[in-house]
Amino acid sequence: MTAIATKSVKVGKYVDVNHVNTLVRNYKQERWRQNSEHIGKDDTLSVWYSLEELEEFINKAKKSGANGIRLHFGAYPENFAPNPLFSKQQTVVFVATKNKHDDEGGYTEKNVYVGAQILAYNYGGMCPVYCPSTKKPLTGDDADFGGLGITIVDRGDKGISVL
Repeated sequence: MTAIATKSVKVGKYVDVNHVNTLVRNYKQERWRQNSEHIGKDDTLSVWYSLEELEEFINKAKKSGANGIRLHFGAYPENFAPNPLFSKQQTVVFVATKNKHDDEGGYTEKNVYVGAQILAYNYGGMCPVYCPSTKKPLTGDDADFGGLGITIVDRGDKGISVL
């Protein structure tokens, strides 16, 4: 029997808190303010999912032949009927994908379907809309309230926001 070698498709890496703070601060300064002004309310700063539901999605993706997940940025339409609080808010959607390497060192990527439906996951805990409590936790890391520091955003003639 001949074994078939597979190439790893890892592209990310672990980062430290300074890297995370820089990315979040840049988003708040460069995108959040404009997005919020455009939609007329504070736009999404984060989306939360439980480990349980992410593991469930990953396991379903693996069983369906996926070897990756693409994270798409999106925005709910105005007057979003399933949850009006989400209207116009930015979100993320996970889409299961299958990458295949070719002989030239490149690869092709296709979305994974189960039957006629794309294998995708959405509707996380968006903040703002559903934000974690700012109360100090009773146990755990006393220095972390679930946030990543603060950012002062200059909103021009509309004042400043502390996020």
